[in-house]
Amino acid sequence: MEDEAVAGIYARQSPYLERFVQLGAASGRVLSVSFPEQPPEDASEDHQVLDRIFEYLEGVSEVTFEDVQVAMTMPTDQRAVLEQVQTIPYGEQIDVSALTRMTPDLDPDDEDDIILVRTALDENPAPILIPDHRVRDGPSAAPPPVEQKLRSLEGL
Repeated sequence: MEDEAVAGIYARQSPYLERFVQLGAASGRVLSVSFPEQPPEDASEDHQVLDRIFEYLEGVSEVTFEDVQVAMTMPTDQRAVLEQVQTIPYGEQIDVSALTRMTPDLDPDDEDDIILVRTALDENPAPILIPDHRVRDGPSAAPPPVEQKLRSLEGL
């Protein structure tokens, strides 16, 4: 396996998702997760986080990603929302209002705060690792067919 600290693009085809799972990583952190039809030619298949994602996609057992470091390079208020998304347990779902309520300093009755939460979900850099598919009425950064398969995998 390659040195996990090496920066690079890693991708592997998922029969379940019917597309590739691609991950960008640098300095031991995940920068992005995406789902292209075809990965870049120079992408490698060997990365520990990809191994765990594929274990998750098998759906045989619960897999968590709480120890995976995701580079959160977005504004602080969006980061706070995505940190709360990471606490939603496998197989459970909440709605945007509950997520807003869970996020410090946000008010579910404030339309601007709801917009902030929806924007954070939409711009999530690492779907699956930050499981936005568990927010049932929010946008997901994953393409809709991928989001539906992730929800189905967890029985949501």
